[in-house]
Amino acid sequence: MNARTEPAEAGPGAPARPQLVRELLLVAGLFLVYKFGRQLATGHTAEAFRNAHRVWDWERALRLPDEGSVQSLLLHGDTLIHTANTYYAVVHFPATAAFLVWLYLRRPAHYVRARRVLAALTGAALVLHLVFPLAPPRMLGATGLIDTARVFGPSVYGPPRTDELSNQFAAMPSLHFGWALTVAVGLVVATRSRWRWLWLLHPLLTLLVIVGTANHYWLDVIVATALLGLALAVLRPPRHAVPRRRPELRRRTAERREPVGAGR
Repeated sequence: MNARTEPAEAGPGAPARPQLVRELLLVAGLFLVYKFGRQLATGHTAEAFRNAHRVWDWERALRLPDEGSVQSLLLHGDTLIHTANTYYAVVHFPATAAFLVWLYLRRPAHYVRARRVLAALTGAALVLHLVFPLAPPRMLGATGLIDTARVFGPSVYGPPRTDELSNQFAAMPSLHFGWALTVAVGLVVATRSRWRWLWLLHPLLTLLVIVGTANHYWLDVIVATALLGLALAVLRPPRHAVPRRRPELRRRTAERREPVGAGR
């Protein structure tokens, strides 16, 4: 994206940018609800492991690929698995925050919908975390997978019993993947560059990382995708968010279509 191919929305028809202070408070509030909601789901260890065995059996019944095949690819070298662990640890929140900031500054019409979609997706995920606590595959011995973050580093989690910052039994749905897919879809829709489809590499890399590091099952990703699809279907874009052809472009198109000899 650059100033030549991605001009900022401007002019009398452009939507008003939401007030910055209000948006900062809204996003901060959503983050606090996200953290508080994850804490409410702690303390369900036995149920989380029972659900993990169920999910593992469901995946085998559905003949989904074995998560171990992805992990084996990452374990080809210490650098590769360390990079995957780092991607899992540091990209999730900054990438989503950068996405919202860029939309707010450059595409305010798309920003409002993106913020609502992220809020709806996160809220639905927190409800599912509460009603269906799930231990990740790295904790389930039946998977034969290893906790790559603990073995190779870096790790964002401590021992589950003493970890007061996160709920490690909230594997389904994967908000890592759900947010990454939201970012990619939002940028594809909000930009016009011919290279915009490369944004889909972000959720693709996230998918390989969260499965290969044994932090999520395939079903976690499928459920996250379904919830995002539902949020996008319910939260329709406002009319002014639909890109319109600029006046000069319409004028040039009309001139090209003018019959030869017209006006003579």
